[in-house]
Amino acid sequence: MTIRVGKASLWHVHAWDYIAQAQSHPDTAITAVWDEIPDRGREAAEKLGVPYYETLGGMLGSGLVDAIIVDAPTYRHKEVMVEAARAGKHIFTEKVIAATAADVSEIVEEVDRAGVKLTVSLPRLNEGYTLAIQDILKSGRLGRITYVRARLSHDGALAGWLPEHFYSAEQCGGGALIDLGCHPMYLSALFLGEPVTGVSATFGYVTGREVEDNAQATLSTASGAIASVEAGFVNAHSPFAVEVHGTEGTLLYGTPENKLLLRSKRDTSASEWTEQSLPENRESAFEQWVRHIQEGTTASENVAAAIELTRLMEAANRSAREGQAISPRELNA
Repeated sequence: MTIRVGKASLWHVHAWDYIAQAQSHPDTAITAVWDEIPDRGREAAEKLGVPYYETLGGMLGSGLVDAIIVDAPTYRHKEVMVEAARAGKHIFTEKVIAATAADVSEIVEEVDRAGVKLTVSLPRLNEGYTLAIQDILKSGRLGRITYVRARLSHDGALAGWLPEHFYSAEQCGGGALIDLGCHPMYLSALFLGEPVTGVSATFGYVTGREVEDNAQATLSTASGAIASVEAGFVNAHSPFAVEVHGTEGTLLYGTPENKLLLRSKRDTSASEWTEQSLPENRESAFEQWVRHIQEGTTASENVAAAIELTRLMEAANRSAREGQAISPRELNA
């Protein structure tokens, strides 16, 4: 049976990308639109040939939707997802689930109580380079991990293509780090392979907006391993880059080409820099969500990574405000 999907807001820049995924999937169809800005919602609904609803409750109670895609402002995520879960609708959402651990806890409790399927868009977890890096780390060829660096930046604040509402502290819960920095944050946490015990963040305001457009966060662990998470809206020609360093080797990806390079004391075939093959990408988060709905399974790893992502983001935001390291384990959840 076709899963009927309602579009809950087109606030996010990736909203139409997710609509395209729903339209191209053989088992899903966009059947309704709600948006907190009526003109934007009506325009989208007309373009899609589906009804527009003035209220979220109206769409959820219309009988036309089994699930929703959430691209609402971050500060409205809890409101939207809690209402959807209580209405028995499955939820696919843009990251972050919410800006605070406390809000995420409430959302997940409602999702669990309702028995609906939640999946969060953390796309780089499914990329071939991430899968290859995980295999290398499991093989032990880097020894004990000591340092991770992950960077993702663009020049959206300089070139003017980011929507102005992406600089609203109220709507977004932050700037470059909570938006673009989500990707290097969850990758860094994954590659460290152990709990993060402290987060220290520094924010820059190059274009003078109310949220940061240049950001760096340092993650520390009990073993002494460190990660540097970097993101910005003010960097031209800055490549996506991952570095993972250990006691026995190092791997590099994307500096600047999309190649995975390895050098390891434990691997004679990689005693010098050698390019590693990359597997095919895993199915997308959207495809995983559809499968979970159809098979009655749960996106446990995805949701756990998304919960941890919010903890780390909240800790980074507090660190930047307070000028001190914050333990993500001490946040209210």
